[in-house]
Amino acid sequence: MRQLGLVAGAAATALVAAGAITFAVAGDDGPSDVVPSADSADAGFARDMAVHHQQAVEMSYIVRDRTDDEEVRRLAYDIAQTQANQRGMLLGWLDLWELPKVSADPPMTWMGMGDTVSGKDGALMPGMATNAEMERLGTLGGKRAEIFYLQLMTDHHKGGVHMAEGCVRACEVGVEKRLARGMAEAQESEIALMAGMLKERGAAARR
Repeated sequence: MRQLGLVAGAAATALVAAGAITFAVAGDDGPSDVVPSADSADAGFARDMAVHHQQAVEMSYIVRDRTDDEEVRRLAYDIAQTQANQRGMLLGWLDLWELPKVSADPPMTWMGMGDTVSGKDGALMPGMATNAEMERLGTLGGKRAEIFYLQLMTDHHKGGVHMAEGCVRACEVGVEKRLARGMAEAQESEIALMAGMLKERGAAARR
């Protein structure tokens, strides 16, 4: 019981520290009392990318249970951890700004694409897998699961880069623009890595 309390205390301390860092970094970008509006690019990107990231996390944990390949499992773990952490930052900013985490507007409205993304079968934003594709990933194993995951995640990253670059152009909060720029750069690098991994497995990206 005492050990559980120590773990909880350490977690709480880490959260406080993370919050302090977020405030400090945000403060470096300008007045801390400047808050974006609910229909701003800043809020739209935070809401939409949180949803986009959540699917990547789910996809990555599915493939970790479907293969013993250490290279794919390591990539999946890295993606899951990175995007879960970034998702927490995005949702944390919405809390900080006292803005809703959901919107009545269609996804991608902040990029002027609200009427162009169909949302068919769960693919709410560019690059997102459909519900059927997520279910199929959960039925595959071994090399077939690895290839399908790498193909799905390549598409997912391409959509994520498109969204992140949109925030770099349109967002106004400096710390969020920097995060978006870092997302785009990291995911471009992983797209190249996954292209090599697909080639090693006799496959290629889907589109």
